[in-house]
Amino acid sequence: MTRAIPWITSNSSTFPDLSTALNEPNGLLAFGDDLSAERVYQAYQNGIFPWFSDGEPVMWWSPDPRGIINISQLVINKTLKKVIKRNTFTVTINKDFNQVIALCADAPFRQEETWIVDPMIAAYKLLHKQGKAHSIEVWHNEQLVGGLYGVAVNGYFSGESMFYRQSNASKIALVYLAELLKSINVEFIDCQMLNPFLANMGCIEVTREQFLQYQSTAKKIIPPINFWQTKTLAYI
Repeated sequence: MTRAIPWITSNSSTFPDLSTALNEPNGLLAFGDDLSAERVYQAYQNGIFPWFSDGEPVMWWSPDPRGIINISQLVINKTLKKVIKRNTFTVTINKDFNQVIALCADAPFRQEETWIVDPMIAAYKLLHKQGKAHSIEVWHNEQLVGGLYGVAVNGYFSGESMFYRQSNASKIALVYLAELLKSINVEFIDCQMLNPFLANMGCIEVTREQFLQYQSTAKKIIPPINFWQTKTLAYI
């Protein structure tokens, strides 16, 4: 039996109930033509994210199961520990969001077609200006060699993408993000979809219902006013 997928426009006030998302493809909830910063942020507030390729309509997703990293179970292997202890990298927050998202879109290791298309980039850049999207940067000899970006709703952080130009640089960004969130008692990072890289870092799958419970708890945590300000991060 086929089921019609709702179309979300700028005049649509809400998203469909998450229980109506398809099982195959996993989590497809709605199509649309509205990729405004307001719509994207509304999606993240409700555990939904956009993901589509160039030439396609905007597709909104809420997969079940969902990939998350419990910060207490983040895997830092011996090699990565050694790299961190060498202290040859500088890690910052929100120092160069635009360059991070550009490099994530053009990451040379990415085999599939990028979903970080121009309309997506524009939406996330605006969210960044609004203080809702954030980047972690990893620098070596003043060159940006790794990083990640995502969207925060209070203590809830949903990672969107990462890149590296040197080995372990994206892993370092993830470790420092975890340390930052742990400092305000946030317990997990939303990874959206499990992949081999994230699995090696401790990402697991939970049901949509479990994810929404975790998200609800994290959203109640209000970070300090200067939490996401541009600064150099220290590893604890």
